[in-house]
Amino acid sequence: MRLPPHGVRAGGATGRPGAIGGAAAGVALLWSNVVLPRLGLGIRGRTAANVLFASGFAGVFGGQPAWCSRRGFGWGAVAFGVIGTGYAAGIAIPAIRDRMAAFTVRGPEVSTAEWVAIHIPLGTVYSEELIFRGTLDPLPAGLGRYGKYGSAMVFGLWHIYPARVAGDSVAMTVAVTAASGFVFSWLRRRTGSALAPALAHLALNAGGVLAPRIAVVLRERSGRPKKLE
Repeated sequence: MRLPPHGVRAGGATGRPGAIGGAAAGVALLWSNVVLPRLGLGIRGRTAANVLFASGFAGVFGGQPAWCSRRGFGWGAVAFGVIGTGYAAGIAIPAIRDRMAAFTVRGPEVSTAEWVAIHIPLGTVYSEELIFRGTLDPLPAGLGRYGKYGSAMVFGLWHIYPARVAGDSVAMTVAVTAASGFVFSWLRRRTGSALAPALAHLALNAGGVLAPRIAVVLRERSGRPKKLE
């Protein structure tokens, strides 16, 4: 089943996009924090499940990702470059590089190459951008002047269970991911495409995996101690 266009009922009358947006947000949070964890899947299974869920979610709630967008690609490429430059700058500073290296202990049960080439682009970036910037962002149009913040807040809440599993502060994780979601949503509104935030999201997550590993290699070559005092 595919819902009618946002804000329009099947008979042509104005609908309630706010109610549809609320329902869609609830479905997304139920999936991330309840259903997916209970499936007990490994990372490969979770990637496949997220891709299937996101595709079905967009189909039901009328997703509008507009992936093929020159404007989206242009802005996304700039965002990708800025984020990549930030990681490179951090790696170049010894004190920051040493702190980055501490994050290499965190990772899934697959190789770094598989993680960066498959699971981040598909299981995280494609799935989350299709759900949030591609589908939820257009829905809050009927929520008034503050509707544009709704998707970012839901994006933060989407990360509750992952934060608990990782042993991270749930409040901090929700706040940080909601803030990043706001930036991603701004890119979506600016370009009319989910491609721009997807490229920024990819740079942020892939860089978060690769930068610590590069930092370890550079630290070992420089002969610096492995542990911070």
